[in-house]
Amino acid sequence: MLRHVFLATVGLLAAASPLSAQTAAPGSPPAAASSPAVETPNGPEPMEDAQTGDHWTYELRDDITGDIKSTITNTVTDVSASEISTRVGQLGNSNFGYQTFDRSWNLTNNGTWRYTPNDGTGVRVPLAVGNTWSFKSTDLNSTAGVSWKRSGTAKVVAQESVTTRAGTFDTFKIETSFETRNVNDPTKKFQATQLVWYAPAIDHWVKRTFTSRSDGRVRDKSTIELVEYGRR
Repeated sequence: MLRHVFLATVGLLAAASPLSAQTAAPGSPPAAASSPAVETPNGPEPMEDAQTGDHWTYELRDDITGDIKSTITNTVTDVSASEISTRVGQLGNSNFGYQTFDRSWNLTNNGTWRYTPNDGTGVRVPLAVGNTWSFKSTDLNSTAGVSWKRSGTAKVVAQESVTTRAGTFDTFKIETSFETRNVNDPTKKFQATQLVWYAPAIDHWVKRTFTSRSDGRVRDKSTIELVEYGRR
């Protein structure tokens, strides 16, 4: 159950292992308008609006052990007025996973789980320090017959410059907290906190941290950081 939670909450990396069971979180932000461009001193041209072939590569670190667990690339395969489809590949693995997002980068489907209306891990524009929003979602794995109810809140807590191996970026720091309960057994629940550093110039996050708790105890703690990105 906690592994399901972790893969879902990391959102972009919900398919951290394309062959493993994937999961997610919730939310209901509206469709995003074009994000304002922010110049970055390193890296390819700005990527305000998603296009087929856009790609972002991340390293996933287990913050409990300190180990780098995997290197994952998300590539846009299709864009419509309401959705963005991506292919997820893991270094050293020839298999792929697939995800569907709304235009605000909220996950709606990862092939195993469907999130109604979405997983709530995207952004809500216009972004400004102090802005807050709430969300509710139903996560459904129809094959396994499993359903979860999720609710949470998000807040833009700061504007920060963040440097990773991919360059230096002007970002909005967004803190999200939520709780998920099993529909059939509400005593089964977990809480999670996520910090996202979203860079409008590349229409994506350059860093995310995630912590999940069950029975008041930390179960998962991880960080992803951008190491490369580009446009076809």
